[in-house]
Amino acid sequence: MPQEPTERRVVVTGPPRRARQASGYYRPRTEIDEQTTLGHTYVRSLMRIQLRTGLTVFAVLALLVGPLPLVFAAAPDGRLEWAILGFGLYPPLVLLARWYVRRAERNERDFVRLVEDR
Repeated sequence: MPQEPTERRVVVTGPPRRARQASGYYRPRTEIDEQTTLGHTYVRSLMRIQLRTGLTVFAVLALLVGPLPLVFAAAPDGRLEWAILGFGLYPPLVLLARWYVRRAERNERDFVRLVEDR
């Protein structure tokens, strides 16, 4: 039996099917997902602003609580200490905590809005 010439194998190549199409549209989320330098800069900016918010709260807290031992040492009566703690310290602490939570959530919401392009 005569041998038929075997067909030569051909390798077909083309663009990947799931390749990101190059468009003129820029997405910061892609930069973050691919861990590029720009994406790293975006994440670091969020971390810096959250750190700044936390340090601001810490400074205000230190100013509120720091002088209390001096006030208590100067106060001869024990009732004044309880009044200062109950009415002078806790309401500002609650307001400070509310401000911190709202500010942190706003920072994260702004970051998500930037990343999601909304």
